Amino acid sequence: MTHILMVVSAADSLELADGTQHPTGFWAEELVVAHHALKASGADITIATPGGKKPTVDPGSLNPEIVGEVEKVREFERYLTEIAAELEAPAALSAVHAADFDAVVLPGGHGPMADLATDSDLGALLIAANNAGTIIAPFCHGPAGLLSATAKDGSFAFADRQLTVFTDEEELTGGTGKNTPWLVATTLAERGAIVKAGPAWSSYVVRDGNLISGQNPQSSEAVAAAVVAALAE
Repeated sequence: MTHILMVVSAADSLELADGTQHPTGFWAEELVVAHHALKASGADITIATPGGKKPTVDPGSLNPEIVGEVEKVREFERYLTEIAAELEAPAALSAVHAADFDAVVLPGGHGPMADLATDSDLGALLIAANNAGTIIAPFCHGPAGLLSATAKDGSFAFADRQLTVFTDEEELTGGTGKNTPWLVATTLAERGAIVKAGPAWSSYVVRDGNLISGQNPQSSEAVAAAVVAALAE
């Protein structure tokens, strides 16, 4: 049995550029689709958050007007109810070890921008996982968490690595717009990552060795499939 660590944001708001608070959390589709697919593959999944705090679902990700289909929202809500016990009592990032897992998966929502991007426990875990060649799979805003992986000498562990992430175009046209406090794709590029992009709002996955990344919520299923395939190699 493979063991997968799913790192989820514990933030419930993001401070925008104008100083206001934007309700956020994890994006339902991303967590649900990835968790379901990975579990269906036979993997054992451990959910972990900063401080072991119960994660909050982004209210927008359960809004039919945003999701587009009422039935999809109901499916997400049903699955979140099924795994409620896991979400109620996640492991603390400070208490988990990269060596115990075959893959580390990071779904998005704007939450990772508020906490995972600067979480030192996550940074240490990602550096250890990367050094061991463990599969690391962030998608949508999940790659914001990669920014925590800064070595003691200030170098970025994922510099010169190819990846994809929620694009600046997607953020500005369908995310938090011009009030976005910082752009994840731009920031990753500034740190030295080689950021790739597919068509906006279309499934797009990039693999660079042990690093598998997805661009947006539409990429959730493809990311999970790529993780399953990589673990079977």
